[in-house]
Amino acid sequence: MKLSVVKNSALIIVDVQVDFCEGGSLPVEGCTSIIPKINDYVKLFTEAQATIVASRDWHPENHISFTTRGGPWPPHCVKGSKGAEFHPNLKLPKEAIIISKATEPDQEAYSAFENTNLHYVLTLKKVKRVFICGIATDYCVKATALDALKLGYETIVLTDAIAGVNKQTSEEALKQLLKEGAILATKEDIT
Repeated sequence: MKLSVVKNSALIIVDVQVDFCEGGSLPVEGCTSIIPKINDYVKLFTEAQATIVASRDWHPENHISFTTRGGPWPPHCVKGSKGAEFHPNLKLPKEAIIISKATEPDQEAYSAFENTNLHYVLTLKKVKRVFICGIATDYCVKATALDALKLGYETIVLTDAIAGVNKQTSEEALKQLLKEGAILATKEDIT
């Protein structure tokens, strides 16, 4: 099946931030290797005049997900820090829409839709089809895709442009997304 990128499509790039890449405080193996693929998608979506969104964790210093507060993760992506910046190799166009998530100290948010204006923005732009890539397959990519499905978007996960924390949980995440109605695709499937 060939999938087309048209004006009512959106590319959602999930959390390609310094702290999630090699050398960061919470690195996901393979992060930097997917960035050239994501940049290829950015170029494709820019040429199609489609919407490009980049989500980012934008945590306060005392975020509930941090081990310092009993959470599962080391401090990462603290608002305004070097680690919270998008990876320097990621080529975001100036018109990309930036969505900050998990900005409240006592609220976790894996999905780019959770407690953000992403659904509102996509609705304004009449987006019907979303293509999702980024980090991490088994956490924020999965949560974003599940929310997109619940909100009625045709949801495509770009499997050649995602990286996961754990191989097994990433495979389980993709199986769950397929079961829920997501489409798994690579660059070869897109026109």
